Amino acid sequence: VQLVESGGGSVQTGGSLRLSCIPSGDSSNKCVGWFRQAPGGEREGVVNMDNSGNINYAAFVKGRFTMSKDSAKNTLSLQMSDLKPEDTAMYYCAALPRNSRYACNAYTIKFGLFGRGTQVTVSS
Repeated sequence: VQLVESGGGSVQTGGSLRLSCIPSGDSSNKCVGWFRQAPGGEREGVVNMDNSGNINYAAFVKGRFTMSKDSAKNTLSLQMSDLKPEDTAMYYCAALPRNSRYACNAYTIKFGLFGRGTQVTVSS
């Protein structure tokens, strides 16, 4: 599967951004989602959606971020609101292949295949 992200940018604290991801190629994935990585930091799972449409969020974004899928447009979206400086990171759209040894959750999505990422910068 190939994943192409877009929609990143720079906002002030409390602002909003909407990220999009267009997957192509082999779509036989266990789940899809987003993870992020700040400079010098480790990958951090943000949210995942399984094939039944169940969505799980990391605690630090729950209530602020919303993941959705538009099947007609084959697009995944991540609506981010009430952004904080600690949300600054490169955000990656990811997919866990069906044969992945990992169970599907907001933590393990960071072990999936991913795109080039899109930068989100939140200033105070």
